[in-house]
Order: sequence, then C-alpha cells, then structure tokens
Amino acid sequence: MCAERVGGAADGAPETGGTDSGERLQKVMAAAGVASRRVSEQLIVEGRVRVNGEVVQALGTRIDAAVDRLEVDGTAIQLDASKHYIMLNKPTGVVSSMRDDRGRPDLTQFTDRYEVRLFNVGRLDADTSGLLLLTNDGEVANVLAHPSFGVTKTYIATVRGSVLPATMAKLMRGIELDDGPIAADKARLVQASDGQSIVEVTLHSGRNRIVRRMLDAVGHPVTALVRRQFGPLKLGSLRSGATRELTKIELGQVLTLARSKSEQT
Repeated sequence: MCAERVGGAADGAPETGGTDSGERLQKVMAAAGVASRRVSEQLIVEGRVRVNGEVVQALGTRIDAAVDRLEVDGTAIQLDASKHYIMLNKPTGVVSSMRDDRGRPDLTQFTDRYEVRLFNVGRLDADTSGLLLLTNDGEVANVLAHPSFGVTKTYIATVRGSVLPATMAKLMRGIELDDGPIAADKARLVQASDGQSIVEVTLHSGRNRIVRRMLDAVGHPVTALVRRQFGPLKLGSLRSGATRELTKIELGQVLTLARSKSEQT
C-alpha cells in the first residue's frame, strides 16, 4: 500500500503527496488515546475519521500531529499532549486574575498545582463562584471567551423576593439596561419561598455582571450566584476550590465547539 500524506491544516484542505513524512494515522490516534491501533484502523476504514475536514479511509495515511486537525465521529481530537484543560470550581472571594494589584486572593493558588503555566478562560466576579476553565491553549481560550462567539453560560442565582413565572418570561423577552437591551436564552424558576427564590439563567452575553444586573432590574437582587455550566462543560459535584482535568469526552466537546466557532469567522 502506498503511503498517503495528509497536510495543509492552515487552509483547511488536505494535500496528498507521495512522501513518507509524518506518522501513520492509526499510530497518532492510538497515541492520542482514541483507541488501540487495530480499532483505530477499523474506524478509518469505516469512514469515521476526518483529517482537516476530509474523510480519510486509507490505512497508509500519514499526518503531522503538530499541524493537522483530527476528528473521529465528528468529535475533535487534541493531538498536542502539551495542552492542558482544567476545570476549577472557583470559590467566592477569589478574583479571576493571575495577579491582583489590590492584593486580593487570585487564581495562582490553583494554577500553582500544575507544572505548566495556565490562564483562565473568561472571568467570574469575585463574589460569583462556580465553573472556570483554566488552560494553556490560547487558540481555544480566545474562541470560548470572546463575546462575538456567543458561548452560553448557565447560572444558578439565589435572589431576594418571591419570583413569579411571569418575571422569567420577561427576562427571555428582553429588558433594557443602561448599556443596552439584553435577553436571556433561557430562564426558569427553580424554587420560590417567602423572601427568597432560586432561579436558573442561561445566556451567551459576556457583559460585566450581566446576570446580577438583569435580576436587579426586575426587582430581585442576587444574594448568591454560581456558574454551573460553560458551553458543554458542567460543574457537577466538583467541590469549591477543587480542580480536575477535563475528561476525554469533555475535551472533545470543547475542541469541537471551539473549532466550529472559529470556522464561522
């Protein structure tokens, strides 16, 4: 079998050549933890593998893990083992910065646990807790954090007063704030009791303190706020102040989202 070279990730289209450069695709897949070489070969033959957006079925295919982009069953695979993706449940009282000029507790207490230099994807207010992604992948971080890409975030807010379902509907229809109109993608009442309610709000806006300002505008100031979801990532049972590596499934979801968003530009 003649080896086929796939490349050209920069322009998104594979190039075929007759050289033996790069590594065999099934070897790269096995090294990335997709499956064993034998199972990877079967995935290739079945047409379930794409390199730079094109289906590859030749077992002799070679790729350059440094530049080529791999997908299996439509899910992006990270081939660069130097990239790290960490989920943090940020406690309240911690600023989303690697160094705070006011001397407040910052994220270094969590990133110092790792040998690589990590930075945060987006921000959470000091008085907001919950899911924050830490990584050394600048490309992915830029896409996920940039407001123009509209990655959704879901928050659980404890607010003052008994919230009515009509108030949730109003948030989804849209309200006017000092810096312009805003509408929640989703809003639902989780629980209401005398003097206090719990609501869930999902939106893709990256505007400063937006959830607090929205709820304050409808007469229900926030007393506690937690981000439970960021894009496809869910906080789950991760305790406050704890960190963990993303699972392979989570990482695939994040990379797939980031690549799909970047291709829209």
